[in-house]
Amino acid sequence: MSDMINVKINGFAVSVPKGSTVLEAARAAGVIIPTLCYLKDINEIGACRMCVVEAQEMRGPALGPKRIVAACVYPVSEGMEVFTNSPKVLDSRRKTMQLLLSNHDMKCLSCVRSKNCELQQLAHDLGITDADVYAGSRTEYPIDDSAAHMYRDNNKCILCRRCVAACAVTQGIGVIGANERGFITNIGSQYNKGLGETSCVSCGQCITVCPTGAISEKDFTDKVFEAIADPTKHVIVQTAPSVRAGLGEMFGLPIGTNVEGKMVAALRRLGFDHVFDTNFSADLTIMEEATELIERVSNGGVLPMITSCSPGWVKFCEHYFPDMIPNLSTCKSPQQMLGAVIKTYYAQKMGWDPKDIVSVAIMPCTAKKFEIGRPDQSAAGVPDVDIALTTRELGRMIDRAGIEFNALPDEKFDDPLGIFTGGGLIFGATGGVMEAALRYAVEKLSGEKLTGDAIDFKEVRGTEAIKEATYTAGGVTVKVAVVSGLANARKLLEKVRAGEADYTFIEVMACPGGCVNGGGQPIQPASVRNFTDIRALRAKALYDADAKMELRKSQDNPMIQTLYKEFFGEPGSHKAHEILHTSYVARGVHKI
Repeated sequence: MSDMINVKINGFAVSVPKGSTVLEAARAAGVIIPTLCYLKDINEIGACRMCVVEAQEMRGPALGPKRIVAACVYPVSEGMEVFTNSPKVLDSRRKTMQLLLSNHDMKCLSCVRSKNCELQQLAHDLGITDADVYAGSRTEYPIDDSAAHMYRDNNKCILCRRCVAACAVTQGIGVIGANERGFITNIGSQYNKGLGETSCVSCGQCITVCPTGAISEKDFTDKVFEAIADPTKHVIVQTAPSVRAGLGEMFGLPIGTNVEGKMVAALRRLGFDHVFDTNFSADLTIMEEATELIERVSNGGVLPMITSCSPGWVKFCEHYFPDMIPNLSTCKSPQQMLGAVIKTYYAQKMGWDPKDIVSVAIMPCTAKKFEIGRPDQSAAGVPDVDIALTTRELGRMIDRAGIEFNALPDEKFDDPLGIFTGGGLIFGATGGVMEAALRYAVEKLSGEKLTGDAIDFKEVRGTEAIKEATYTAGGVTVKVAVVSGLANARKLLEKVRAGEADYTFIEVMACPGGCVNGGGQPIQPASVRNFTDIRALRAKALYDADAKMELRKSQDNPMIQTLYKEFFGEPGSHKAHEILHTSYVARGVHKI
């Protein structure tokens, strides 16, 4: 029996795998059917009815009557004929859109998602005008801005439930869901609590899947512009590895374009006094984290040790696995480490008062907005980082300043805290932290230099949910695991907790695929997300750049060596612990 199904889409024959939906068959035929609620694998609910088509199935030797079906969930059958743009289909979609807009706050000019809103685009494609929108009752909701990283505006919500799926299915948390019924149905938390009162981990995955402006990160760009305009302040910016692999999408460049040089040029033109790279402190993190791992392995410390770079993961651990807090590395994240170095070492070198420094971080991550306010993140007596912006916020700053991004020359980061290796660069991809740590730990344990292909630990690369590998160096065997996405992390950690899995070192990233797919990265519509591996394309930009670098191991970074010689002494020193390490707290779990 054939595993392929033959169908016709708008009269054109196409053959697709058995089990394909009408939506997938149409895509194979080069036809894009609009969707609003559908997200492949996590939100296949056929609720919005925007993807309806007319379908005829074989009834014996002949085709049966045409029926309206939801393309996202309806399977194709042999001989089926599908019509995606018939008058009946278009009329159905228009009526659905009119109903959606009748209870939608259409303040498009001031909306953060204007020009990148799937609802706005689809309304335009369907030729909807203000006169077409039904008049009638409207629901009104207060904006929830209780969380440190984002706001929720249900007046712009279309009840697609994508955010619910991202929270419950992708992340395994489920702090939001549908409340009430009928016309007053709304997306919210248990007992209508503010999001900041729940065990939300600030990952922002809900934001990246929202088709409208109903949820978005809190925008702090005005604070940055004000700081830049203040002549009494030294405004220093750092950029995370993944930002260079995503920012170009905001200016029409292909997914996965590395825009490092143009990004640096744009930051200078925005007026920042110094432009540094979080890759530098990623290298620094490896020195501290790998040293901590070797110390634990050698002296019977708590194992497995688990990475602490991802603030969404750290908060998840504090809420849901508080018994495993001792397993967390005590290292601050690279963002916080660089902020601490800027306000201690660099401030001393420059003769500045740390209070006069405004430390800004450009991150692919909304949880960084929460992280900067955590306790034990103020090495100089003031916050290590003052303002955390997302990749999206940086893109908006560049637009607001009238900078023609694609016409900019390529420029380099400032010395000395802009020097980095390939080990720091690959932090942005799932497995990157692990690989960078292995490049250091294996060399340290074996006493031999890694060269050539030996520098690459490809077993921990890729976008698979969970990866495992075992390495032996200097007589020490290290079993490692890499996991991304918190639902996947929960599965892995429950096995560890139950004694069913035995690892030495685990890397956890809150976002599926790692920081390249962070909650603060440029938003791609479902028509792209459902059929393109965005994570892999962005990660490839980082690995390609790593492969071309002369320095690929964190320990070979000359400025890292200077920093230890002049300031910290050695990795894991008392001074390093005071400035570069942190602590955690068990948090209450709010179950839905």
